[in-house]
Amino acid sequence: MATTHTQCLIIGSGPAGYTAGLYLSRAGIKSTIISGPHQGGQLTDTHEVENYPGFPDAIGGYDLMQLMEQQAVKFGTELITDEIVKADFSQRPFTLTTDAGDIFTADSVIIATGATAKYTGLPAEQKYRGQGVSACAVCDGFFYRKQDVIIVGGGDTAVGDVIYLSKICNKVYLAVRKPYLRASKILQERMKELPNVEVLTEHVVTDIYGENGVEGVEVVFRRGTPDETTRRIPVTGYFAAVGRKPQTDIFAGQISMDENGYILTNQPSTATNILGVFAAGDCADPVYRQAVVAAASGCKSALDVEKFLNEN
Repeated sequence: MATTHTQCLIIGSGPAGYTAGLYLSRAGIKSTIISGPHQGGQLTDTHEVENYPGFPDAIGGYDLMQLMEQQAVKFGTELITDEIVKADFSQRPFTLTTDAGDIFTADSVIIATGATAKYTGLPAEQKYRGQGVSACAVCDGFFYRKQDVIIVGGGDTAVGDVIYLSKICNKVYLAVRKPYLRASKILQERMKELPNVEVLTEHVVTDIYGENGVEGVEVVFRRGTPDETTRRIPVTGYFAAVGRKPQTDIFAGQISMDENGYILTNQPSTATNILGVFAAGDCADPVYRQAVVAAASGCKSALDVEKFLNEN
């Protein structure tokens, strides 16, 4: 067990964490990134990224994160492959403990733990991840242009994804477990005007099939009732839009969060309710959820930390 002190401890190694480390190191501030269980964050699971500025020919998500990591480390950011399992923000310097049992004390902390997409729990969702199954229509929708796709969900995210994909895809199905949608009325009205959208209320996707990727889904209408029927729908893309979970559980009770666990910040800054603790990226962003936005918030958090350390 070792104890190490750093001026700023960054928890998480996605676009927000790496960008924060880059800015802090270039400002001469000793910063340490604790990678978390998924080094590089969610983007490493994305086959191709076409909407990150500066890469007109696209770049693999893993490759993009490798470049961000190299840039942060080049300027002096320390990267440690481990996971923070305990955080004590009751006094400064803050004390944080890793899964390996190492202890870090820090004058400031940036929480950049991200969020993970929720799936329905269907085993085939994991089988076809990156082969036709996605949880981000904005990220991956372009790969299914002029093709048929299905979205699972009934809230604002799902209907928003339908509207977005309807401009790209040949046909868009929306599978909704309940007989109604939870999405706002204005979004539902917009969706009704789209000629290439078919809403399947009271339908549950029970399987995804295909040889070398998604070729279709099996759906059950009114499952568990006398009216139950099953059919197959040919699609090449399956999008889960059933919500996201911010990775913030270990900070509960110390950091202010909304009802879904997203960290609340004192806008327009990235400061949390605890002086010296900041949050960046998807763990504090239930709205935009894009890599470029996460990177920008990482920059903001680094500038906020620099100002905080200068004043304290």
